[in-house]
Amino acid sequence: MISSFGATHFAKETEHCTVAQDSEPLHIGFDDTDNRLGKCTTHMAFKITEHILKTTNADFIDNPLLIRLNPNIPWKTRGNGAVCLRIRTDRQDQQRIVDFVKHHIETNAATGKGANPGVVFFRGRQIPEALMEFSRFGMFDILHKQIAIKLANKYNIEYFTLGNGRGLIGAIAAIGCVLDGDHTFEAIAYRRPENCGTLRIIDTNKVIEYTKSTFPYTFNNYDYANRRILISPHGPDPVFCGIRGESTEVVVSSLISLKIHEKLEGCMVFRSNQGTNMHLQHEIKLPDARSFTSGHIRCKVSVKPQTIQGGHTLFVVDTEDGVSFPAAVYEPTGLATVASLLTVGDVIEIGCGVRKASSKHPRTFNVEYLMVLELANVFEIRNPVCSHCSKSMKSEGKDKGFQCKRCKQREPPTKQKVQIKLPRKIKPELYVPLPKAHRHLTKPLQRYGLEKKSTDYNKNMSDWFFSDLDSSSKSIITNNNAVFNTK
Repeated sequence: MISSFGATHFAKETEHCTVAQDSEPLHIGFDDTDNRLGKCTTHMAFKITEHILKTTNADFIDNPLLIRLNPNIPWKTRGNGAVCLRIRTDRQDQQRIVDFVKHHIETNAATGKGANPGVVFFRGRQIPEALMEFSRFGMFDILHKQIAIKLANKYNIEYFTLGNGRGLIGAIAAIGCVLDGDHTFEAIAYRRPENCGTLRIIDTNKVIEYTKSTFPYTFNNYDYANRRILISPHGPDPVFCGIRGESTEVVVSSLISLKIHEKLEGCMVFRSNQGTNMHLQHEIKLPDARSFTSGHIRCKVSVKPQTIQGGHTLFVVDTEDGVSFPAAVYEPTGLATVASLLTVGDVIEIGCGVRKASSKHPRTFNVEYLMVLELANVFEIRNPVCSHCSKSMKSEGKDKGFQCKRCKQREPPTKQKVQIKLPRKIKPELYVPLPKAHRHLTKPLQRYGLEKKSTDYNKNMSDWFFSDLDSSSKSIITNNNAVFNTK
């Protein structure tokens, strides 16, 4: 299978590479250093950043970037996230940093246990359009390592890989994602090695308190319906918690408010595409919806929804061209009940991933959000109403007319049944999944209307990294407040 990017873009050979100069920035991208059981690519970024800040004169020209790629890729680990670090320093520093990154990832990645790391180093003031386009396709499409290698060779990108090297795709996509539109921030706090695998202790009341006080500027903190904290993972990886929001200031202040008692390794604030629906910006065209891709489509319900065992709802949609495609809404999303209220003729927009066909099922849209655009009229055919007592009449049989059960008034067979317009139990509006079913990229309802534009990002790099860099300090301090203990 060839991706749309490979088919349409790479054939363009009109761009030329720029020779890097000593003063040019260094963009470091890496991906797939973790596995399903542990490790973490963002923690790898934290340790590399700590080394750069502690041992070099490099300046960071952007927050570390946490870029979530197409979540429907079947061979992803957990969140399909890649990282990009953008720094500026002299060539001597750059080479030391490159050597350290290579060694650190080679030593610490979960290679041989499911990880297939890819690491790239690009020197240049401008990110080539081809890399940005590659990244854009990486949000919704399937990209191939061969194309990533061609791009690396064309634009003089230094790279190395381990395992099967599939992480090279995400690494290049990360440096190609400049996040010049909507974006969010996440403050991720990391555990010390001796604590990994132990129970994370977080005060639920404090999570609820900052959730309320920062609304709508932080999101996916607490699931009220299920009384469940959403900011912490449950596995043995080194992440203690992650707080997502609209600015560095709000996520850091929220982390401070938790008053965490566990001695942690540090914290870093990423700029990210999480919570933006970036993977659903692509418009899906039928019948060319390929398995594992993501996007959105405007369509019309053509087969009445059916709820099956497990509470999942299935239906069929048609495009304006008359092409039909099955869709599925799964019970955990909380959208299955909404979808069951749709009827034939309703015009909707769905954000979805394309599930691969199996021996039992065809390719199917797995619905991630549902926007009802137009509701069809629904009518019910009923017996006529008695002209004397206004009660519904009863049919006396085929071609025998009607009789009122109360006053016995009769009507001849020529009397017509009446058509009654029924009220709909669904409204034309946007429906999104429950918080417990959100993916990293899912845009929460509260973020609609808060989307950032390219001019909204202020590269004020204060208070974005905290670590035990000073061995004499007893706690990490920002704005005169202790974030958490490190001693």
